[in-house]
Amino acid sequence: MLATDRDLPITGGAEKRAYVQQVFSSIAPRYDLLNHVLSLNIDRWWRRIAVRQLDWERAPAGSYLDLCAGTLDLAATLGNQPTFTGHVIGADFALPMLLRGHGKSPRVVPLSADALVLPFRDAKFDGATVGFGVRNLTDLDAGLKEAARVLKPSARLVILEFTTPRWQPMRAIYFAYFRHVLPLIGRLISKHTTAYSYLPESVLAFPDPDELARRMVRAGFASVEHRTLLGGICAWHAGTKE
Repeated sequence: MLATDRDLPITGGAEKRAYVQQVFSSIAPRYDLLNHVLSLNIDRWWRRIAVRQLDWERAPAGSYLDLCAGTLDLAATLGNQPTFTGHVIGADFALPMLLRGHGKSPRVVPLSADALVLPFRDAKFDGATVGFGVRNLTDLDAGLKEAARVLKPSARLVILEFTTPRWQPMRAIYFAYFRHVLPLIGRLISKHTTAYSYLPESVLAFPDPDELARRMVRAGFASVEHRTLLGGICAWHAGTKE
C-alpha cells in the first residue's frame, strides 16, 4: 500500500527505501517529461553547470560514476561532452528508470546498484555526480562516505539538489508552487497519487546547503564549496576526495 500525503516516508529507514524504489519505478515513463515541464527546462541548465564543476577535463578518458542516476540525464550530459572519451557508470536501484535512459549517450553504462552499498573497489573513479538524489538516501552520511570510498584521491564529487529560497517574496512563491501546483501537475501527468507530494516534503526535510557541505567534509571531502541557483531553489555542492 502506498503512503498517503499525510504519512510520506521522508526520514529514512527500510520504509523509505522501499517507497523510493517503488515510486520512481512507477513514474519512470513520465519522469523526463515532468522534469522538463515542472522546471520549465531549467533542469538541463543545472545539469550542465554540475558537469562543469566536476573538472572532468583533468581526466577526459577516465572512469566516472553518476549515483542515483535515474533516467541517466546527468550521466549523458557528461558522456556527450565533445572531448570526453571516458565512460560513465549510471547507478540506480530503480531499474525502470535506468531503462528509460537507454541510448542517451554511448559512453554511459547503466548499472542497477544501491548507492549505499556500491559494487566497486576502493578508489576506482576519477569523479562522481549525484543529481537530485541524495535526499532520497535512507542514510545521507553513509551515502557520502560510500561515494568517497570509491573515488580516487583528488577526484571530485558534485551534487545537485533542491533547496528552499531564503529571500522573500521568492520563498513565498516557491512554497505556493512547490506545495500546491507541482503536486497537482505531477499527479495529472504521472498518474501517481503521492510521488509529487513526496518531492516537496523530502526537500523540506533535507539539510540546508551549509549543513550538506559540513556533512561532505565529515565524509572525507576537502575544499567543499556550494552555490545556490535561480533564487535559491537549487544548489550545487562540489568537494575533492582527500
